Amino acid sequence: MQIESIRLKNFRAFRDVHLRELPRFCVLVGANGTGKSTLFSVFAFLRDAMTTNVTAALGRLGGSRGLTEVRSRGCSDPIEIEIKFRATLAKGQSRRITYELHIDEQAGRPVVKREILQYRRGSRGQPWRYLDFSCGVGDAVTNELESVSDETQLQRDQQTLKSPDILAIKALAQFERFPAVVALGNLIENWHLSDFHISRARPETDAGYAEHLSREGENLSLVVDYLYKQHPPVFQDILDRLKHRIPGITRVEAKPTEEGRVLLRFQDGAFEDPFLARYVSDGTIKMLAYLVLLYDPHPHPLLCVEEPENQLYPSLLWDLAEEFRAYAQRGGQVFVTTHSPDFLNAVGIDEVFWLVKEQGYTQAYRAADDPQIQAYMEAGDQMGYLWKQGLFPGVNP
Repeated sequence: MQIESIRLKNFRAFRDVHLRELPRFCVLVGANGTGKSTLFSVFAFLRDAMTTNVTAALGRLGGSRGLTEVRSRGCSDPIEIEIKFRATLAKGQSRRITYELHIDEQAGRPVVKREILQYRRGSRGQPWRYLDFSCGVGDAVTNELESVSDETQLQRDQQTLKSPDILAIKALAQFERFPAVVALGNLIENWHLSDFHISRARPETDAGYAEHLSREGENLSLVVDYLYKQHPPVFQDILDRLKHRIPGITRVEAKPTEEGRVLLRFQDGAFEDPFLARYVSDGTIKMLAYLVLLYDPHPHPLLCVEEPENQLYPSLLWDLAEEFRAYAQRGGQVFVTTHSPDFLNAVGIDEVFWLVKEQGYTQAYRAADDPQIQAYMEAGDQMGYLWKQGLFPGVNP
C-alpha cells in the first residue's frame, strides 16, 4: 500500500496544496511553522474521525473552536481532503484508489458534506464510484467490482447514517466484501506517528505487554522484552546494529522487578554490572528506540517521524536514513520531517519536498521539479549541502 498524492484545501495553513508523486520514503523540510507537523495531523484527524465522528475529531484537533480553528484563516469554504493511494485488492490486482472527504457545517454543526471513494478497473477510462455519501445519505456498491464488466452492472445499496458527521467508511471498513474501503481503513487506523521523548523512555515502567513502540516511547522496555522473547532473530539483529553504532554496548535486556516493574538495562563490555537506562546517553536510548521501531516484525502501513536527528551523532544519520528507506521497501511508507543537512545528504532528489509560507499559507514544492537542484544533484552534489546553501527557495525563515 502506498499513498501517491495528497490534496488539501482549507485545512489550517494548507489553503490549497497538492503533493503529487509521493515516494515510499518522503522527507519534508521547511522552516518552523510551515506546516510539516500539520500534514501529519491530517492522518490523526482521519483516524479520530474513523474511531468516533467528525465533530469529535475536529474538537480534538481544534479545541473548543472545532471546525473554525481547523479551517484555514479567513476562509468559509469546506475543508477538503483527497488521498490517492495504491493497494492490492482481489486476485492480487493493484488499484489506484481515490478517497475524497469534504467537511462543512450545517445549522452550526460539522457535517460530512461529501464523501467519495472510487477507482478504475483498468488503466483507462473513468473511475467507477464505489461509495458516494452526502450529509449522511448515500450509496455503496455491494457486489464485487472485479466480477462485472460494465458500470451499469454495479449493485448499489442506499443507506442513511445515524448522523451526518459520521464517515461512511467507518462502518463499511468492517466488511471484507468492501476491499477498497478495508484497505483505506487499514491505512488510516494503523498509521503511526513517532515523536520520541527520551525522558519518557528512561524510567522503569509497569509490567505489561506491548508489540509496537508507542508515539513517545514510554513502553520501550516492554517492546524490547517482547522482541527478545517472541522474535529472537529480530532482537539479535537490533542488538548487532546497536553495537556497531554505540561503542561498548554488548547487551540490552528488559529486567522485571519484584514490584511488578520493568527496567531497561545496558551492558557495557568494559564493566561487570549493567547500567540502567537512566544512566546511559540520550543517543543510546534514541538509537535503540529507532531500531526497535524500524525493525518491527509487523511494519505500520504509514510511519511518520518528527525530526529523528535530535540527540544523535551526525555520522549516524546516513545509516538511519537508509533504514527508513528499507522500512518503506518492506511495506510501510515513511514520512520524515527534518532540519538536518546530514540527514538530507542521504536522501535522493525524488524523496524530498519542501514547504514554505507564501502570503500566510503553505505551498509545497518537489525537489525533483526544480531544474537547478536537479542539475546540481546530477553533478554530484548532495541534498543537505544544497539546502544549507539556500537553494531551496523560501525555506530559510
